[in-house]
Amino acid sequence: MPETHGYLTEGPRVGIRHFTPADGAEFTARARESRDLHHPWLFPPVTAAAYAAYAGRLIEDPTKAGFLVCERDGGGIAGFININNIVEGGFLSGALGYGAFAHAAGRGLMSEGLHLVVRYAFGPMGLHRLEINVQPLNAASIALARRCGFRLEGFSPDMIYVDGAWRDHERWAITAEMVRK
Repeated sequence: MPETHGYLTEGPRVGIRHFTPADGAEFTARARESRDLHHPWLFPPVTAAAYAAYAGRLIEDPTKAGFLVCERDGGGIAGFININNIVEGGFLSGALGYGAFAHAAGRGLMSEGLHLVVRYAFGPMGLHRLEINVQPLNAASIALARRCGFRLEGFSPDMIYVDGAWRDHERWAITAEMVRK
């Protein structure tokens, strides 16, 4: 898919693009403004040094791909979606993590962005399966997964270490075939 207007792909209201080092000031400012929205589920970087390390991993590590969801009307970064643990070969899968920023929450921008990332992952990236692991009480993230066509596949107790403890997670997934239907 050709890159347009600086985006890897775009929809009516948002475009997705990769992280860059230059995004640090805006990203960390948005993350600081969104602490109440994110806690206790998510802890994106809020300092320049933390952003540099975080973005560096997304940019340099071939098992990760980071996408910024940006408002096309000049509203800036609305959120982020990362594909982690990318496995090639017979598995062709990755695990998604995401977060909206407070100014964009509840406006449908992340739904549009997640649809774009899913299509990009199953298209140019050549993946077959994406999984989202969500804490059971994180209603907003579960609703986003459901809206974007992910199916609930299971429950994993004490799966991921978050906010000082091992937390239970629901596993939601989508495959390329589900999107093509």
